[in-house]
Amino acid sequence: MNRITFGAGEGFHSLLRARVQDYFEATGQERRDVPAMVTKSAVILTWFALTYWLLVFRVDNAPGAIALSAVLGLAIAAIGFNIQHDGGHGAYSRHRWINRAAAMTLDLLGGSSLIWAHKHNGLHHTFTNIAGHDDDINLGLIGRLSPHQPHRWWHRWQHLYLWPLYGMLPIKWQFFDDFADLAGRGRGDRSLPRLGPADWVVFLAGKAIFFSLAFVVPLQFHPAGAVIACYVVTAMVQGIVLSVVFQLAHCVEEADFPMADPASRAMGPWADHQLATTVDFSRSNGLLSWLLGGLNYQVEHHLFPQICHIHYPQISAIVEQTCRDCQVPFRTHPSFLAGVASHYRWLRRMGQPPSVAALPLLLPVMGKTTELPQPGDVTLARR
Repeated sequence: MNRITFGAGEGFHSLLRARVQDYFEATGQERRDVPAMVTKSAVILTWFALTYWLLVFRVDNAPGAIALSAVLGLAIAAIGFNIQHDGGHGAYSRHRWINRAAAMTLDLLGGSSLIWAHKHNGLHHTFTNIAGHDDDINLGLIGRLSPHQPHRWWHRWQHLYLWPLYGMLPIKWQFFDDFADLAGRGRGDRSLPRLGPADWVVFLAGKAIFFSLAFVVPLQFHPAGAVIACYVVTAMVQGIVLSVVFQLAHCVEEADFPMADPASRAMGPWADHQLATTVDFSRSNGLLSWLLGGLNYQVEHHLFPQICHIHYPQISAIVEQTCRDCQVPFRTHPSFLAGVASHYRWLRRMGQPPSVAALPLLLPVMGKTTELPQPGDVTLARR
């Protein structure tokens, strides 16, 4: 992989950091180790444990099992959005071991916190929306999320078939992806950091605990068919929720998909790049913000990934005002559904052959036609 470098900013990032620092000094709050986050974690973990207990040890009918499986999928997504995500970014606590423990909730849910940190923190947060570098926009042959990725004939239907496939992603992670990544390193791929003895213990113990909770324990009380069905429902709900939320931040019409200069491999300022490739949504919805761990404030998260997400609503106002003062585009969707609609249209556009996708896309709006922004256009969304 050719190394990409980012240029120095022209004052925007320094001003923004200074204003955020002033906010914490004025309020006396801590960036991490937030009591509200501890309480929130306890609520979410209790939600998960209670739902799992009811599903495995109490429910005795199919409708109840399906409903509880869906609720369990939401609980798992909430753990990922809140506890694991903050811990993985070092935003949960100033103590490294607490962050590590929070991040390892992913291992208990069938993933690998080490591999996630490499792909998400190391690649996605640095090279956001840069094809060939940001693994989060790489769906392989099944989908095309960037105008710089190869087009296949079946992509013309991806705006229809990708939604259920999003639900299959946890199954793919749990049974294939982590093992494939480790096997790839064994075949000479050094892009993944070496696992030390402690890392192997966490990886193998996490997989063992996950498969025990998902299959071994339930099989002691329920038929195999019922256990598999509940697992699939749980995974599908978890996968669709996780995938859609992350896609709304980057794979929408308002986000840019830049490429580095072919000769110098240079990009513009890093903070400007994050603002150009990231979009907020539904910032006024407190319940959604609580459930999603503040990931509807993706702009703020990408600029300050090591600040606990509890602070994002307050920081968002600072970021937006600083963008306005420095004439830097700030992009947001007013609602979750507006973001979903934009992602749908983006999938449809990327599914078209490049020569067609490059044309203005006209949609009927209230009896008129509205031209959607082209990839790379600057769109200022409003609250």
